[in-house]
Amino acid sequence: MSATRRIRIGIDTGGTFTDVVAVDEETGELVTTKTPSTPANPADGFLNGIDKVLGLLGLEGDAVTAVSHGTTVATNKLLEEKVENLGFITTEGYGHLLEIARQSVPDGYGNSYFWVKPDRIVPVDLVRTVGGRLAVDGSEVRPLDEADVVAAARYFRARGVTTIGLSFLNSYANPEHEEAALAILQREYPEADYSLSSQVLREYREYERSVTTLVDAAVKPNIRAYVNNITERLNSFIAGAEGTDESEHREVPFYVMKSNGGVLSAEEVVRQPITTVLSGPAAGALGAAVIAQRAGFDSVLTCDGGGTSTDVTVVIDGHPALTTEGTVGPYPSKIPMIDVVTVGAGGGSIAWISPEGMLKVGPQSAGADPGPLCYRKGGQEPTITDAHVLLGRIPPHLLGGEIPLDVDAARAGIEDIAGKLGLGIEEAADGILEISAWNQANALRQVTVKRGLDARDFRMVTFGGSGSLLACRLVDILGLQGVIVPLNPGNTSAYGLLTVDVRNDYVRTAITKHDDLDRERVSGLLEELAREADEALAREGFEPAERQFQRTADLRYVGQAFEVRVPVPDGPVDDSLVEAVADAFHAEHHKLYGYDFRGDSTQPVEWVNLRVSGIGPIRKPELREIADGTGSEGAVTGTRRVYFDQWYDAPVVARARLGAGDVVTGPAIVEEFSSTVPLHPGFVAEVDRFGNLLITRKENLS
Repeated sequence: MSATRRIRIGIDTGGTFTDVVAVDEETGELVTTKTPSTPANPADGFLNGIDKVLGLLGLEGDAVTAVSHGTTVATNKLLEEKVENLGFITTEGYGHLLEIARQSVPDGYGNSYFWVKPDRIVPVDLVRTVGGRLAVDGSEVRPLDEADVVAAARYFRARGVTTIGLSFLNSYANPEHEEAALAILQREYPEADYSLSSQVLREYREYERSVTTLVDAAVKPNIRAYVNNITERLNSFIAGAEGTDESEHREVPFYVMKSNGGVLSAEEVVRQPITTVLSGPAAGALGAAVIAQRAGFDSVLTCDGGGTSTDVTVVIDGHPALTTEGTVGPYPSKIPMIDVVTVGAGGGSIAWISPEGMLKVGPQSAGADPGPLCYRKGGQEPTITDAHVLLGRIPPHLLGGEIPLDVDAARAGIEDIAGKLGLGIEEAADGILEISAWNQANALRQVTVKRGLDARDFRMVTFGGSGSLLACRLVDILGLQGVIVPLNPGNTSAYGLLTVDVRNDYVRTAITKHDDLDRERVSGLLEELAREADEALAREGFEPAERQFQRTADLRYVGQAFEVRVPVPDGPVDDSLVEAVADAFHAEHHKLYGYDFRGDSTQPVEWVNLRVSGIGPIRKPELREIADGTGSEGAVTGTRRVYFDQWYDAPVVARARLGAGDVVTGPAIVEEFSSTVPLHPGFVAEVDRFGNLLITRKENLS
C-alpha cells in the first residue's frame, strides 16, 4: 500500500501517560493524543501511541516517515540509584579517585559536621588499577602495563561484572593507553560492555570525567536493549502495514532526544547512551521555547509539571540554557545538557506532617500506581491532586472522563491532615498547594538567579498535565510578567521532539593563557573537532551542504575554578577572532557575576576547553493560526464551586471553543483534554492567534 500523506511522529513516554504528536509534512496539520504508559514493557505503550494517532488520522504505518522519542530509561535508573554490576579501571595510584571526589559540601560548610558522602557509583572492591602513565600534554611517561589490564579483565570476569568504565590520568590529551587497554579487554573478556573516558568526555578534571564515563557505562546495556527493542518492533509495525512483499519493507528513521537539545539516530544513541540522561525534560524545554518565540517572547521561563515532579528551566533568545555542570540523581555529569532543575512537586506528590508538626509536600510521590487517593487504586496518603480536586480546581474526571476522580476519598485524606494541624479542610488543602507553589518558585529562582537573571523580567510557559495548575500563584510569588499556556499543554514535550535538529557535541581541553595562545594549535584542534562532528553527521545521512557547525570555548580568569562558555566566530583563528572571543568572555562574565577584569593585566584570561557542535537540520512543524473568536461566553459549559481563598461559583470554559482574541476573566476554570487552568480572581487570560492562553494580572494589562 502506498501512502498519500507523509507523517512524522513525536512520542514522549512518561511514568503515567505516553504523549503523541503527529505532523503532516505537507499541510502542517498537528494531531495529538495520549495513551497509558506500560512500565513493564515501554515498547507496548510506544506502539499503542503510534497506532492510536494513525487511527485518528485514518492512516496506516506506511505513512510514517520518521519517529522522534523522548525516553526516561537512563534518567530513572540514575535517579533510583539502581547502578549495579559496574567495574572501574583507572591509573595505578588513583584507585581512590571516586572516594576522594570533591571537597564541596551541599548547603555550604555549615553542613560539614552532618554531611555523609553518598555511596560511590562503584564500590572499592570493583576498582582495579593498571600501570602506565601519561603526562598532562599526552606524552608517555611510562608504557601501559598490559599484564595489569589482562589481570583486570580476568578479575571482573570471575566476579560476573559485565559493564566496565575506563578513565586513565590525562587520557583526554591522548587516548592511546585507553584504546590499547580496550583492545586487550575485548580480547580477554569480549562479553562485557566498555566505556572509555576519551570517547565519552575528552575534558580535564579526573573525577568528573571518570564519573561521567561510569554513568555512560552504567546505562549502556539498558539503553541498548530499550532502543533495539523499540527499533525492531517499530520496523515490524511499519512492515506489517505495507504488506508481505519484502521489497516494500523499510526501516523508519528513529531518533532519540538528547540532553543537549538535539536528537540522534537510534544507532548513534547506542554508542553514546549518556547523552539521553535528560531526554524527556529537554524535549519539553525545546517545545516550549519554540511556542513562546512564535508567540513573540524570545526569553521565558518554562515549567513542566508531571505526576511525580516539576522540571523548570530558562530560555534566553529562543534557546534553553545549557550547562556542563549538571547532575542526574547523585551523579555529576559533564556532558552538555539543558539546565533543568527538578523539584518533587508533581500531581502525585504526597502531603505529610513532619515530626515537628509541620506540613510538608513531597518529594515522595504516589506516582501513577497506586496514585492519589482520588484515583481509588489503593493510595493511602493525600497528594497535590487530591487538594486540587477537593477545592474544585480540577474536574471530577481526567482525560475527558477516562479517569474518574473520587472527591470524597480526597476529602477523607485531607480531613485527617487538617485535624492534626488544627485547620479547616479548605485551609489544609490550600496550604498543600501553597507549599507546592513555593517549592516550584524556589526551583525557578535557581535557574534564574545563578545566571544573574531576575524572574520578574520573564513570562513563564507552563505545560504538562499539572504544569498550569499553580500558574497564577507563581505569578504573584515571583512577580512574573505573565504566563503562556500552549494549546494541548500535556503534549508539549512530544511536540518538542518534532522541533529539534540532530546534534552532536565534541570537546577538547587545551589550557593556555590568552597572551600565550598558539593560534595554529587552536585552529588545528577546532578543525579536528569539526571533522569528528562532520563524520557523525555523515553517518546520520546528512549531505555536506546540510551540515552546520557551531564553535564555542570555555574561558576563565587565571585561578578561577570554573569557566564561562562563549561563542567562537567562524573564520580563521587570527588575532581579531581571538580578541573577539576574549571580549565576549569579559561581557558574559560581567553579565553573570556583575564584574569583570577587562583591561586589568594582573587578571589574565585563560582558555580551557574548545568545543564544536555538529548540527543536522530537520524540518520543523509550523504553528498554525486559529480562527477568530466570537466571545468567551459561548465557550462556557457550566459552573463549578471553586475555592480561591473563598468559595466561588466559577464558570467552566471549554478551551476548544475559544478563538483568537477571546478573553476569560477570573475566577474561572479553563478545561481541555490534557490539562486544566484555574484562573484566579484578579487574573485575565487572552487567546492569541496561535491559541495560546496569555495570562496576566488585570492591573498589568497594557
